[in-house]
Amino acid sequence: MKVVGYLRVSTIEQAEHGFGLDSQRAAVRAAATAGGHRVVAWCSDEGISGAKPAADRPGLTDALEMIRDGKAQGIVVRDLDRLAREITVQEAVLAAVWQTADAVVLTSSGPVQPDDPDDPMRRVLRLMVGVFADLERSMIAKRLRDGRRAKKAKGGWAAGREPYGFASVPPKERAADNLHGALVPVADQQAALDRILDLHTHGASLRSIAAALTEEGHPTSGGGRCQPTTVARIIARNTTAA
Repeated sequence: MKVVGYLRVSTIEQAEHGFGLDSQRAAVRAAATAGGHRVVAWCSDEGISGAKPAADRPGLTDALEMIRDGKAQGIVVRDLDRLAREITVQEAVLAAVWQTADAVVLTSSGPVQPDDPDDPMRRVLRLMVGVFADLERSMIAKRLRDGRRAKKAKGGWAAGREPYGFASVPPKERAADNLHGALVPVADQQAALDRILDLHTHGASLRSIAAALTEEGHPTSGGGRCQPTTVARIIARNTTAA
């Protein structure tokens, strides 16, 4: 059977896991092979929340259209939470797939059985699994928020990745007056930051600013070569803050 592989990673997951799509792709391939199916197309939504409906996810919309048009007879995902993070969205997507006769939904745990009026427990059990998964995600999110609030209350940096030009000192390297990890300036990045803002003030383009930084040996916070998109983010953050 021909199936379409669907991959999704949210903005937060991209930041925390980096190559989430690659691991999903491997799991999808394995699930398709185990079921004797062939992946004929890949559709993905990068940086999009699973709480959004299919209409707001171009990749998922394309996958569903392939099934409706007969180009694929099912969809394969690593887990159901790749389809949706909300129960109502999950059920709407499953219903859209099952509108096509004999269409299948596969996960790394096996096929998702379509609803059967003679076996109502199928749907109930699926909903229960989704509810408890949602509860677990909510509890994890709450613990993270509580931790960030506590750290912020003590003067530490708790707003995600540090802005360019600053760093949160690792616990073992913190001085007595910075035990909770408040941001400290990074000398070489501060020099680059001043250079970026100066060039921007004088009307230089993003591309020319990036080229100047590379030529002058100013690295990004990750040590790589500066790109126009990186320059744009730095300028936006600092001009907004100003």
